[in-house]
Amino acid sequence: MPNFYVIVPVLNEVGNLEHLFNSFQQINASFEDSFTTHFILVDDGSTDGTGEKAQELAGALNFKLIQHEINQGPGKAFGSAFAHIADKVQNEDWVATMEGDNTSRIEVLTQMFIRKEEGYDVILASPYMYGGAIINTSPLRVFLSSMANIFVKEFLGIHGILTVSSFYRLYTGKTIKDLQEKYSPEILELAGFECMVEMLLKMIYLEKSISEVPLVLDTSLRVGKSKMKIIRTVRGYFKVWQKKRGW
Repeated sequence: MPNFYVIVPVLNEVGNLEHLFNSFQQINASFEDSFTTHFILVDDGSTDGTGEKAQELAGALNFKLIQHEINQGPGKAFGSAFAHIADKVQNEDWVATMEGDNTSRIEVLTQMFIRKEEGYDVILASPYMYGGAIINTSPLRVFLSSMANIFVKEFLGIHGILTVSSFYRLYTGKTIKDLQEKYSPEILELAGFECMVEMLLKMIYLEKSISEVPLVLDTSLRVGKSKMKIIRTVRGYFKVWQKKRGW
């Protein structure tokens, strides 16, 4: 069977791990007839015992823990995972990236795989599509998120895509291999949350077909606060703009 790699970066998420690993078990059960599923957790310098707790919860899952001694940012975390599968992933495989704080609803994966049957290379989960939403979040946070999404798309000239920064994505193995061949085994250069915009631009430049499915982003299941710092992320988007011509 083809492989299905699920990549999740985490930073001090020990309170979210039990629910996250329950989701891993459900994913494993849902797709065991179609794929050999691999779960890759990248512990990006946690200081709360996240890595150790993850090893305890993994059980019989096909699980790999990658640990960074110090926090380097989600771009570096994803880069480590992509490099880890560089000599393993095949064209017929699939790769999903997800949040580690339980805001990525796993039932959306079923919809994403339906889109794969339509021939798309990449499927994004979008709270900005009709049927999507951001709930149990302050109105100010929702407003800032929406405005930032619109600004980034206009600033970088991204058209026809509703969400640009979400971690929750599904890629064909060939897409990952093509990105690695063109750029590097890590694919990503930038370390912060802007890395998802970087990756989106690189896929656009490689003329990958991209679709979206609606996601209701519910923060009520998250223990703790978002790790994204607004000012730092805005600076990161300017780095994307500076580098995009070279990509």
